[in-house]
Amino acid sequence: MAWKTLDDMDLAGKVVLTRVDLNVPTENGQVTDATRIERIIPTLSDIITGGGKPVMLAHFGRPKGQPNPEMSLRIVVPALQEALGKEVHFIERPDRASIDALPSDAVILIENTRFSSMEEDNDPRMAGFLASLGDIYCNDAFSAAHRAHASTEGVAHLLPACAGRLMQAELSALEAALGQPKRPVVAVVGGAKVSTKLELLGNLVRKVDILVIGGGMANTFLAAQGHEIGTSLAEHDMTATASDIMAKAEEAACEILLPADIVCATEFSEGADNITVAADACPTDRMILDAGPKAVAKIGATFAAAETLIWNGPLGAFEIAPFDAATNAAAKHAAQLTKSGNFVSVAGGGDTVAALNQAGVAQDFTYVSSAGGAFLEWMEGKTLPGVAALEKN
Repeated sequence: MAWKTLDDMDLAGKVVLTRVDLNVPTENGQVTDATRIERIIPTLSDIITGGGKPVMLAHFGRPKGQPNPEMSLRIVVPALQEALGKEVHFIERPDRASIDALPSDAVILIENTRFSSMEEDNDPRMAGFLASLGDIYCNDAFSAAHRAHASTEGVAHLLPACAGRLMQAELSALEAALGQPKRPVVAVVGGAKVSTKLELLGNLVRKVDILVIGGGMANTFLAAQGHEIGTSLAEHDMTATASDIMAKAEEAACEILLPADIVCATEFSEGADNITVAADACPTDRMILDAGPKAVAKIGATFAAAETLIWNGPLGAFEIAPFDAATNAAAKHAAQLTKSGNFVSVAGGGDTVAALNQAGVAQDFTYVSSAGGAFLEWMEGKTLPGVAALEKN
């Protein structure tokens, strides 16, 4: 690994600035989903066990560089205390003296870093101020690592720096999936639009052995092959681009797997009347809403012959039945292979996480990332500033 972890740091008696993701959903003044909070507890606990004093840095919402009481991090304190089983001290205007005055095992949260415009500008003055508050910097917010902000990138150059447990897990999983993976590697990419995932597709055809394309994206590729797609969601202005991606895949010896059969309906609604036909036989008055059983069988066989899977995006309109069938079946097959112990499965992205949860298999994948934008940029082959700063440090 090119970056240090908490195991490499002497934490005893040190104030550990800890960048975390607390951008959690709330309603009526309360946190409604504490998943992100729960995932940072191992890092906080290990810092405390090592004799350090964690001082959490985080953003919440989009206050646009101005204090906004509605976006104060004070709202997450009760949920943090419940998850940690320990008091969390909230400091609105931090300085080193107020931090040092608290007990050596205190856990501290300071106010929303985005209340200052210098945060998103990665202003050296803010990075210097943050560095003055601590002795060690620990980044546990992979979800914000694609942002070059003062609390994610700037301060990492000014203090001894390391990755927290969640960041460590994310980076290790992604390295296993795309860095030095066991081959063959299969990638599943779904979603509505080719245009939003051009860089992703361009990077993956050079790195994976088989690329499974699903969702609305697959419709655009089918159209590029000259197939009738009826009233399906598609980007007809992107068919030339889709053809170009297929040509690049062929050059790179990457097989692109499109659905062999499709499930079509006249409307997108729960339980809509539907038919299954060959991929080139969509009726002109119907839309493609899912991959068919032959496609699912082929995907399953592809998984069975592979060693590594990386997944971003559903195979169909998984939000409603029966158009969740392909995504559910493929997800369950991947989970079963993973549990056998010879298959590495890494998934990420909002819709992907929702789909795996809906299929009841998220916990059976090797790793499921909650970092949407950062996960996607990593898959695109981009350098993440927050990670690069740890590597340089």
